[in-house]
Amino acid sequence: MSRYFGSRQPDINNLLSPFQRFTSQEAFSGILLMICTVIALLWANSTFDDLYHRIWHAHLILGVPKFLLDEPVHFWINDALMAIFFFVVGLEIKRSVFLGELASARSAALPVVAAIGGMVVPAGCYLLFNWSSPDAFKGWAIPMSTDIAFSLGVLALLGTRIPLSLKVFLTAFAIVDDIGAVVVIAVFFTDTISWINLAVGGALLGFLVIANWINVRNPLFYALVGIVIWVSFFQSGIHPTIAGVLIAMVIPLRVEIDPRQFADRARQLITEFEEDGNTGPRRGRSALTTIKQRAVLEELEEASKEVESPLQRLEHLLHPWVALLIMPLFALSNAGVDLGKDVIDILMSQVSIGIFLGLVVGKPLGVVIFSWLAIKSGFANMPEQTNWWHILGAAWLGGIGFTMSIFVTGLAFEGTEVLIAQAKTSILVASLIAGLAGYLTLRTKSSPES
Repeated sequence: MSRYFGSRQPDINNLLSPFQRFTSQEAFSGILLMICTVIALLWANSTFDDLYHRIWHAHLILGVPKFLLDEPVHFWINDALMAIFFFVVGLEIKRSVFLGELASARSAALPVVAAIGGMVVPAGCYLLFNWSSPDAFKGWAIPMSTDIAFSLGVLALLGTRIPLSLKVFLTAFAIVDDIGAVVVIAVFFTDTISWINLAVGGALLGFLVIANWINVRNPLFYALVGIVIWVSFFQSGIHPTIAGVLIAMVIPLRVEIDPRQFADRARQLITEFEEDGNTGPRRGRSALTTIKQRAVLEELEEASKEVESPLQRLEHLLHPWVALLIMPLFALSNAGVDLGKDVIDILMSQVSIGIFLGLVVGKPLGVVIFSWLAIKSGFANMPEQTNWWHILGAAWLGGIGFTMSIFVTGLAFEGTEVLIAQAKTSILVASLIAGLAGYLTLRTKSSPES
């Protein structure tokens, strides 16, 4: 409590903005992803490779009586845990649009245009090599995405060389990339639809919209209804991770009291707490609070909830679990590609070449060219303290597709193990090269133009 209301001057380094906390957490997650990826590759190509595959294909039964899902562990990671990942992505998108990097048309213009270029050009590069193959054609969306954790992890290695505005730019266009990936998954990777189950899920989403409108703020309520929506989407044939994004869109963003009201009320409550501090039993650090102090603490806790929206609370609660557990677990279970002795043949396949060129060439070209057009036309402004080398470096980091690219691979090439192996191998190699190119560009050309 003294950290916020005490007389001692707090350490300024501990008072990080929400954006700085977000980027630092994503950066650490990116490093953890790298470690899990290396472990998965070594494991899948060791003498224990059979154990690696048996773990992820072992069946796990979850649910309630009369409604049980008997699915492999890989399903629970890719379809259930990743729905939580997409839920947090949805929360970040909503916050960014209403309060953050995409809140104004002027600030959002450059990241949005850059992201469009970073999706269209890579997809075009892929299609140049895979237009005539019906099976390979399905992978056109694989090189479109940016792995925000990996890219911010690389930026973290550069420390203070990188202006904060560049981190904001990279984060913003990666978020727009996520929006594009969600749309692609929803529109292009749905085969058959059970309209009854979809109607149930839609009705429950409408119910949550009403709950938001009448100011229901309990996260547990949204979580319980959200689970039923996830099941409805799963049964409908639409990928259940889409449910995560849609549920995030109806989480309340309003606060009950504004920060000034909270500060005034908190000071008043702290005063009441201190004034009643001499009446209870005391024994050093084992001092007990009085009944009145307990009531004051409960009221302060309630005020803390009212000054923060349910969306912010859920994002703050879930983001560490997603960044430090779900995404590394996804990497561990999906990055284990059996390279064997024919890795060169795999990398020379049309699918691999298309993905490689899409991420390493198409992504930076699309981001830089579209950004240049937006800035030169006056539609957008260059971020403060940045130059074109910064934009190029960030654009190359955008070529680290990893998490989303691997996720889309599983949807595009479902049941086609040869194409999945080709795509994953190319994603790993391309992401590594794009990351190195971005890192070296920013390290050697990081001084802003005067």
